[in-house]
Amino acid sequence: MSFLPLLWGWLAMSLVMTFLWMWQRRSGDAGIVDAGWAAGLGGLAVYYAAAGSGDPERRLLLAVLAGVWSFRLAIYLLFNRVLKGEEDGRYQQLRSQWGDKAQTFFLVFFLAQAGLDVIFSLPYLVVASRPDPLDIFDALGVGVWLLAFLGVTVADRQLATFRADPANRGKTCKAGLWRYSRHPNYFFEWLHWWSWVLLAIGTPWVWLTLLGPALMLFFVLKVTGIPPTEERALKSRGEEYREYQRTTSAFVPWFPRREGQ
Repeated sequence: MSFLPLLWGWLAMSLVMTFLWMWQRRSGDAGIVDAGWAAGLGGLAVYYAAAGSGDPERRLLLAVLAGVWSFRLAIYLLFNRVLKGEEDGRYQQLRSQWGDKAQTFFLVFFLAQAGLDVIFSLPYLVVASRPDPLDIFDALGVGVWLLAFLGVTVADRQLATFRADPANRGKTCKAGLWRYSRHPNYFFEWLHWWSWVLLAIGTPWVWLTLLGPALMLFFVLKVTGIPPTEERALKSRGEEYREYQRTTSAFVPWFPRREGQ
């Protein structure tokens, strides 16, 4: 397996992120980096699929599945975080914290996302290099992908429907999948990374695909996922959200607990 596509992918994503940094400098909204990161993963998957040396049918499968997943996420982030008219609270806080050096630090931050795109795209490169024909593991991988795609789509739709009702302003969504997990969208995002592990079984580089679910779990549980999201929720919803924390699983969907259990 050649790692040269990673270099070209990093150079391309660095250019993209530099352009997006220039865009945010004019718009004052750094949230575009999230949509750019998601779209970048899809672009890298399509590139690896075209340049890979593995089975053509599996490379086509990679391009379709990874492309659909990444571009769906990019569009969702674009319309729900960038075009909503107000910069995401995380970036407002960073902008205030960094002060006069904000643009310099944002440039470093945007370029770091290009590096993360390349690291997260390693499973795609491994899948694109697997030479043997499609088999049962590919079918299982597609099954996991479909389950994850359905789950995250339903979770996003349920949350959007809840927020669209003015009567729910300031309240916590506990409908549908949100009754069983405080972050079902994050769970299904993590689950989908196991698709690439299954699609890569049969190549000696399969161990590299474990970076996907491992890194995503780390970022969701410790860095950019649950911690800042719940910190903002506690500030805005207080005791109602604390009760939600006490009764509802943080990540893996599970039956809610009763108070006192």
